[in-house]
Amino acid sequence: MQSNVETGNKHQIPVIDRMMEILDVLAARHSGASITDLVGTLKVPRTTIYRILNTLQAHGVVRRSVAGAYTLGPRLLSLASRVSSDGPGYDLGALALPHLEQLSDSIGEGSKISVLDGDHALVLAAAQGKREYALAVWPGQRLPLHAGAASKILLAHLSEGELTKLLKHDLEQYTSKTITNPKRLTKEVAKIRGQGWAHDKGEYSPSIQAFAAPIVDQEYGVVAALSVPFLTGIAPERQEQIRAAVVAAAAAIGAALPSSSPFPRTPRPHEDGTKPRSRALTAARSSSRPNHGSRPV
Repeated sequence: MQSNVETGNKHQIPVIDRMMEILDVLAARHSGASITDLVGTLKVPRTTIYRILNTLQAHGVVRRSVAGAYTLGPRLLSLASRVSSDGPGYDLGALALPHLEQLSDSIGEGSKISVLDGDHALVLAAAQGKREYALAVWPGQRLPLHAGAASKILLAHLSEGELTKLLKHDLEQYTSKTITNPKRLTKEVAKIRGQGWAHDKGEYSPSIQAFAAPIVDQEYGVVAALSVPFLTGIAPERQEQIRAAVVAAAAAIGAALPSSSPFPRTPRPHEDGTKPRSRALTAARSSSRPNHGSRPV
C-alpha cells in the first residue's frame, strides 16, 4: 500500500516544487542569490534553475539585478494583497497609494503601509518624500515586530495568545532604544492601543524615528499600519505635525476601504473587552532596497 506521502507526491508537479524551493531560498536571502548559488544550494540542474527563473522574471515574481542576483519581485506583493482567507480581499496597497502620495506631498517625508507577515512586518506600499533629507522607503522591506513604529502598531493588535507567544522568545537588541524586556513591551503596546498611534524613538536605527497609526477596516479590525520615518533631531513642532498627519491619513484610508458585508461592523480590537483579533494581511516577502547604506526604514 502506498503511503500518504507517496500518494501526494504522485499528484504533484515537480517543476512547481522546484519553483517553490527557489522562492524559499530567495525569501531567506534579502541580498539575492545567483543561479550558481541556487544550483549549489538546491542541487538542481542549472538549466532547470535558469528556465524557472526566466519564467518567474517574465511574470514579475522575481527580478534580476545588473550583477545577476535574483530577488523576489513586486508581483508577489500585488498577489498577496488580495489574500482573503483571513482578511479582506481588496488590494490594500492600490487603495492606500493615493493617500500615501498625498501625505508625502503635504509633509515632504516618505510614507509607507506595513502589514503582518508571520512574526515580522512587511512594507506593502510606499510613497517617496520630496523634502531634502527625506528618507527613502520601499515596498518589500521586512522588519521585526518589536522595533519600529509600524511594527509596534501591528504588535499591539495581535491576539493575546499571539503576543504572549512572541514575547516568550528572545528579542534582538538593535539599538539602545530597542525594547526587549517583555514587561516593558507589554506596557508599551497597551499604551499604543490606548492612544491610537506609536512612536519609534530610534529603536531599529539610532538615527531614524517614526510615527505610525493603525488602518482599521470596519469589518476586519486593524489590517495594516501607516508610518512616516524621519531623521532624528527635528523640532518638536515638526514631530507633532508629522504625528497628526499620520493619524489623519490612516483614518482616511480606513474610511475609504470597501465593505463586503451588509452587516454592521464588528467591534474594533479591545472595544468590547474581548481578546483582539489579528487581521493584518498575510503578504509575500520581497527584497529591500537600502537607503544610501543605512538600515531599511
